[in-house]
Amino acid sequence: MNLTAKLVSCLLITSALGLHAAPREWKSADGQRSTAGELVSRDATSITILRTKDSKQLTIQLNQLDPNDRAWVNTNHPLAGTKAPAPDESAIFDTLAFGDSRETALAKLKASKFVALTTDETFIGRSGLNGIFRTRQKIGALSAMLYFDWTEDGKLKELTLQTDPLPADAYKSELEPSWKAFAELLETLHGKPVQKGTFPEMATLADGSFSPSHLWKLESGGSTLLGTARDGAKYQVVVRFTEKMIQPVEIP
Repeated sequence: MNLTAKLVSCLLITSALGLHAAPREWKSADGQRSTAGELVSRDATSITILRTKDSKQLTIQLNQLDPNDRAWVNTNHPLAGTKAPAPDESAIFDTLAFGDSRETALAKLKASKFVALTTDETFIGRSGLNGIFRTRQKIGALSAMLYFDWTEDGKLKELTLQTDPLPADAYKSELEPSWKAFAELLETLHGKPVQKGTFPEMATLADGSFSPSHLWKLESGGSTLLGTARDGAKYQVVVRFTEKMIQPVEIP
């Protein structure tokens, strides 16, 4: 299942089905709590797990789970009567693809189950698409805005996801958990990265810079970078999808 199908599968509405799975760590949507347990059953809105520490059954609402856990449930334990849409092998994020026109990208975004419009549609013509679509669900404890870069003839050549800018005192407490959640999600969607680093040190970020820690090669061509960025006194987690074929950097 490619990126498009997996993102959509996170939001499928399904019916009940009994199942058994090996114990795993389940995280809350805000990233503040976790518990280990075996998945026993699920329905359209919740899962039931057998908690490891006391062998008690615990029911958790799906909307209270970390997006990665929801994706894992829907990908590994889809229910009877559900079927993911046919994958679009050219998609880089949701249904967006390099080469999409602005009109095509807007139509895809408006139909998306993964992102939502944050302003009145009448303002799109004035402001363009940058910064007006946000992920519906938080990745870690943060959601992300979408930004676009186009060729001279109006074709999509780069897409960037940016979390809300936060002050330095939130770099470890809020940005690092979100960075970890993005890394896990991108690895689920794209497989193992060709380069994987640690959380970038805040002190190494110059104003206006982006420090990537992870690099993936996209099946449809191009690359995905994950890292953090600084703008003045504020910091963000950034995911960059680019049609450029970026090469790994050798670390001494």
